[in-house]
Amino acid sequence: MSNEAYSGTIRLTVAQATIRFLSNQYSERDGVEQRLIAGAFGIFGHGNVAGIGQALLQNEIAPVEGEEPMPYIMPRNEQGQVHAAAAFAKVKNRLQTYMCTASIGPGSLNMVTGAALATTNRLPVLLFPSDQFATRVPDPVLQQLEDPTTLDVTVNDAFRPVSRFFDRINRPEQLIPSLLNAMRVLTDPAETGAVVIAMPQDVQAEAHDWPVEFFRKRVWHVRRPVPEPAALERAVAMIKAAKRPMIISGGGTIYSEASEELRALATATGIPVADTQAGKGAINFDHPCAIGGVGSTGGDSGNHIADKADLVIGVGTRYSDFTTASKTQFKNPDVRFVNINVCAFDAAKESAEMVVADAREALAALTTALDGYHVDEAYSAEITAEREGWLARTAECYHLGHGPLPAQTEVFGALNELMGDEDILINAAGSMPGDLQALWQARTPVQYHVEYAFSCMGYEVPAALGCKLARPESEVVSIVGDGTYQMLPMELATVVQEGVKVIYVLLQNYGFASIGALSQSRGSQRFGTKYRLRGAGSHLADEEKVPGVDIAANARSWGLEVHEVHSIAEFREAYAKAAASDKPSMIHIETDLYGPNPPGSSWWDVPVSGVSRLESTQRAYEDYDRDRAPQRHYL
Repeated sequence: MSNEAYSGTIRLTVAQATIRFLSNQYSERDGVEQRLIAGAFGIFGHGNVAGIGQALLQNEIAPVEGEEPMPYIMPRNEQGQVHAAAAFAKVKNRLQTYMCTASIGPGSLNMVTGAALATTNRLPVLLFPSDQFATRVPDPVLQQLEDPTTLDVTVNDAFRPVSRFFDRINRPEQLIPSLLNAMRVLTDPAETGAVVIAMPQDVQAEAHDWPVEFFRKRVWHVRRPVPEPAALERAVAMIKAAKRPMIISGGGTIYSEASEELRALATATGIPVADTQAGKGAINFDHPCAIGGVGSTGGDSGNHIADKADLVIGVGTRYSDFTTASKTQFKNPDVRFVNINVCAFDAAKESAEMVVADAREALAALTTALDGYHVDEAYSAEITAEREGWLARTAECYHLGHGPLPAQTEVFGALNELMGDEDILINAAGSMPGDLQALWQARTPVQYHVEYAFSCMGYEVPAALGCKLARPESEVVSIVGDGTYQMLPMELATVVQEGVKVIYVLLQNYGFASIGALSQSRGSQRFGTKYRLRGAGSHLADEEKVPGVDIAANARSWGLEVHEVHSIAEFREAYAKAAASDKPSMIHIETDLYGPNPPGSSWWDVPVSGVSRLESTQRAYEDYDRDRAPQRHYL
């Protein structure tokens, strides 16, 4: 039947109604409105090709009045499309995202990892996995998982523990409350994450008479809760009583767009500011109070201050084990915490005094309430000395002159100098996030995009697509290790297909540098961490590189312009060419698998076997037993 409206209703399929509804949803914060669902990623199969696929096609070639365009992009991998959506949402400070759809069975299940990444990072994504027949007439349908104990479970139930909202549409009428609740969660600054609405394939195509009012323009206002006066008063009293306060700024500061307020508070009070992976750039690295990364992947300046802090003021951080160095970082026996967070769950961590509020509102209120307060001169001098010491050490790591292969820190140094303030650096996994957190000198909240909540290998490739869609004016540079590249390279074809200009920097070291070093330090001798041709005897004897594996050639086969370089000078020349080009490209450079990496000043808890016949493991256990001694709950 045609899409014909009758006295307040319009006849559409469930899939068509979904696209029409989404095209009219907007988010608003600080008076600025934007389309909440900026577009659609979709990989089609028999579960959705005639449902949501048909609805997106109809939207594109036969739109009707009241239905806004829903731009569609065809990706290559279901997990990859969710990563691209999450990266887009991160750059948009969670005010916009993409929808993703996939076919029944393996296609939809491939999106589970992406959903977990989004929820762990508190990033909104909207997923429509296809499902079995609601009628259960074709049963079992192709790719259906059968559970002999119930007919009500499908593979899509695997999304439940990794989603902030999950629903299944078994009747058309259920779509209305489901989509309304989906929008609620996507625009909730505290409870956002993956929103998953499972769509049985027959229901997607089922026609229904919908109230026209359902499709009106809706504006979802993103709240900025202000701090409770009593909670603010308690926090101010604790800060004034502290001798060595410090701030740890997390991703919530950036999502709240509170950088100006953070800088103002630091300038007025002299309180030093350290950052997490998600919070780097919230304060510019050259601010006199910026002390860099803190925790397991932090630098000396942040960690030395954290060691002695008597008050930690967490702003928009969830206190991952890297931030707390597995509960060993804050060594002052009298340390206390004040946590500013829009999410009460995170605000309560480390037995903190809770200020449940928007970061921008709370920081502005703190600055006013602390008028006239400043840390003492001796503490300020110590902060300056720690900053200057680490800046000098960073310069050394950036300009090592290491050979015959350069260290990856030298590549990072070149990029840090070559990229603009509003350009975007992307990374997610391996040893690189640790080096970047310690060394990268972020000048703006935009520049540093490292996914280290889920640290999902392969994220870097599709994330470049999402970031460029979100900020086409920025140069987007994604750093990818050879191990990560082999996990999820196929979205390179999507980047070429869509004409999206991004730069990939491929560090080839023929192995897993991060896990190899971790394995070595834990007595496991880098077992299973190097890409080597199978030799005789122990896997440790496999030293010859695998012949024929050529990532540069592979990238060319996807359609990228590839620059193969062998030195930092050549790297700088190649970057200039890539930046000047209007096509997606890759700079391929070999780096030393064994580092050197920045000096470590903190710890991370990776348990070592308590008994072993290997002497290396025995020695590692002695070190582990010693190093975990300072661990404690902050009570």
